[in-house]
Amino acid sequence: MAFHRFKALEAVLTRVPVEVNLPSNKVSEFFGENVFGIDAMREHLSEEGFNSVMAAMEKGTQIDRKMADQVAASMKGWANGKGATHYTHWFQPLTGTTAEKHDAFFEPTEGGRAIERFGGGQLVQQEPDASSFPNGGIRNTFEARGYTAWDPTSPAFVIGKTLCIPTIFVSYTGEALDFKTPLLKALSAIDKAAVDVCQYFDKNVTKVNATLGWEQEYFLVDDALFNARPDLSMTGRALFGHIPAKGQQLDDHYFGSIPDRATWFMRDFEIESLKLGIPIKTRHNEVAPNQFECAPVFEECNLAVDHNQLLMDVMEKVARRHNFRVLLHEKPYAGVNGSGKHNNWSLGTNTGKNLLSPGKTPKTNLQFLTFFINTVKAVHDNADLLRACIATANNDHRLGANEAPPAIMSVFLGTQLSNVLDELETKVKSGKMSPDEKTALKLGVGKIPDILLDNTDRNRTSPFAFTGNKFEFRAVGSSQNCAGPMTVLNAIMADQLIKFKKDVDALIAKNVDKDEAIFQVLRLCIVDSKKIRFEGNGYGEEWVKEAEKRGLSNIKTTPLALEAFVSKTTMDLFERNGIMTEREQHARYDIYLETYTKKIQIESRVMADLALNHIIPTAIKYQSLLIDNVRGLKEIMSVADFKKSSQIQMEMITEISEHINTIKTNVDKMTEARKKANAIVQVKQQAVEYCDKVKSYFDVIRYHVDKLEILVDDESWPLPKYRELLFTK
Repeated sequence: MAFHRFKALEAVLTRVPVEVNLPSNKVSEFFGENVFGIDAMREHLSEEGFNSVMAAMEKGTQIDRKMADQVAASMKGWANGKGATHYTHWFQPLTGTTAEKHDAFFEPTEGGRAIERFGGGQLVQQEPDASSFPNGGIRNTFEARGYTAWDPTSPAFVIGKTLCIPTIFVSYTGEALDFKTPLLKALSAIDKAAVDVCQYFDKNVTKVNATLGWEQEYFLVDDALFNARPDLSMTGRALFGHIPAKGQQLDDHYFGSIPDRATWFMRDFEIESLKLGIPIKTRHNEVAPNQFECAPVFEECNLAVDHNQLLMDVMEKVARRHNFRVLLHEKPYAGVNGSGKHNNWSLGTNTGKNLLSPGKTPKTNLQFLTFFINTVKAVHDNADLLRACIATANNDHRLGANEAPPAIMSVFLGTQLSNVLDELETKVKSGKMSPDEKTALKLGVGKIPDILLDNTDRNRTSPFAFTGNKFEFRAVGSSQNCAGPMTVLNAIMADQLIKFKKDVDALIAKNVDKDEAIFQVLRLCIVDSKKIRFEGNGYGEEWVKEAEKRGLSNIKTTPLALEAFVSKTTMDLFERNGIMTEREQHARYDIYLETYTKKIQIESRVMADLALNHIIPTAIKYQSLLIDNVRGLKEIMSVADFKKSSQIQMEMITEISEHINTIKTNVDKMTEARKKANAIVQVKQQAVEYCDKVKSYFDVIRYHVDKLEILVDDESWPLPKYRELLFTK
């Protein structure tokens, strides 16, 4: 292994940037060229076909079989012109990655010939094996049938020689087995609920889209170093590694000059992304060494989710061309900044209005306050569910560490908006407002744009922060599919808006003025959700104590956090809004627990393998060298001189022995704990056992391995060190 480490470093030192040329200096000339988007559809489809697809995209109307055949033929012709020879239904199973099965366009005919064929049936539906993907017991091994079905709201695209058609994935009996299906239902629910509330303020609003702007953080590591670290290649994170003398403490990497190799990699994957219609716009160095971030322009939520999943795949493929590997793990290196995927969320109307952006009049600002306050209330009422939707084995390492928000769900609004809500709470009484009070309140509401002008600071310690015209869900993990958190956020918001409208309508039915009824219900929302608002340092121990006083949950581990998915409150919420059935929710709960267990199981096995087969043998060899040195000193020195000269070596020999013994003892205990956990049948109990009994050995084993790293001769150490992983360009 030592040979491999230095061989890897030698390979890194010979790397040269792989230069990439833009297809054009104007991105507009090649943006979306590999997407069967609106322009391509307008060119290749008949007017009837184009209108049919647009109606499906905008209104959710169904495309009939005849029209599907026409769309398929046009799509095939366009894809063939791009060099495509195959097609695939591109879907997002509950593995967290994407899936695809490629089929050739051709079909054999009589006489040993073949024709190119792709019909509406092949466009609309395919049949992958549902029992081979995570399904939470919905499908048995002998019940394999599942279906992928075309999602016309997300355009098809060509990668390489394959036409990719975004689809949903459901079981033979109709249950969702993917991330996209519940997301689409949640987006439909928020659309209807938000339009109904918008009617109080603007009758022209007939459509509301949830929008998403994600920020993707990631690490780069040279592939030679990556391959010399079995833990990185098998788990995505370094299970061992002593923190280098210089890490991120000088804050000199954040927004610093981007290294040439990284720049060319970014340029390459940005070109590929832009061709696929992903509006990637921003790139920069992140806080930790060799950590970076990219971000696109905001898009409709479903499309943004698809684009993020596609981008992660593109990044990993392009990285190999540049002799890099992309680390999307939330905490690949202990002791430095982890990686998140901040989900910036808002709501936009067909009239061009951002519902979370203040306006210039009391009326438009009352609309803003309505959606703003209802968001806070939705988060308050469903804080545990929000915590559950970002709960993973990877994210458990990140939450509350360095730049990541804590596991306590809270909302940051900024001082000025907090003052506005406090004023609303004070002025709006439970009874009828006087004309003076109503006038004063409306005038105050009308000043919101001035109040917000550059006055809403950012709070990076908050998991859910308002940042001017959107809410930023900062707790989402870097490797996660955004669809999970976005399904939850849009679902709870839709549910809250439905409750809000019901309460307002009840007051209006009692002859309460509409604006006054809105104010009265908003006041109750403010009062009921006040404890979720926090403006301070989320990292501080004081907040942990304060949160406990407020009755806020601090759920630090995934097995406990996931319980919110199967609570009666969550079950009822998803059921009544038509997003997921109880069976689908239980299936997801089981899948997430099983995924957690398997990830901890893999980490445990890799840790044991590295410790027993690499670390301990290396330490023993070095210890033997020290012992031989001591013997040599004894042979040539007097007793007095020997005792004096060998003291340091004897102490090192003893210290190495102690670390070796502790590592071996704890690895054995961990292995036994893993065997006991593997014998548990019940999925929740098994996950808890892995969390409490197996994972508990990780830190102590790591501590002693890392101590050996600084004791053992550098030339002997088998694994590339942090200083090499983080600082080798």
